[in-house]
Amino acid sequence: MNIDSIQNGIVLDHIAAGRGMQIYDTLRLQELDCTVAIIKNVKSAKMGRKDIIKIDETIDLDLDVLGFIDRDITVNIICGGKLTEKRRLHPPAQLVNVIRCKNPRCITTVEHSADHIFRLTQGERPVYRCIYCESAYSN
Repeated sequence: MNIDSIQNGIVLDHIAAGRGMQIYDTLRLQELDCTVAIIKNVKSAKMGRKDIIKIDETIDLDLDVLGFIDRDITVNIICGGKLTEKRRLHPPAQLVNVIRCKNPRCITTVEHSADHIFRLTQGERPVYRCIYCESAYSN
């Protein structure tokens, strides 16, 4: 299989295998008016298998959403056919309207205009909690 290199754009690399489509949908990449390539199950010495997304245009990406989905993703910025910047992601301290609270007693289920805000809590393992009802987010 031959996937052309891009001259100017973004390459999302080191995506956990099978998560490429979730990122495509979450970032609404289908709405772009440029070429977007999703390469699934690429062999990787480091990860075994991984997904890659190539965007043939430089756009603003929500790095918080990417860091929430998979903090191991690498964001590579390509200009003039060369790698000019490589960004590593971190879990965001706060998410707004990315995930929804599943607690039926939370104010966000009654007040539909209320933002769904989750904050990262530190402990044995990081967990996102609703700021209104303290419910933990789970996939």
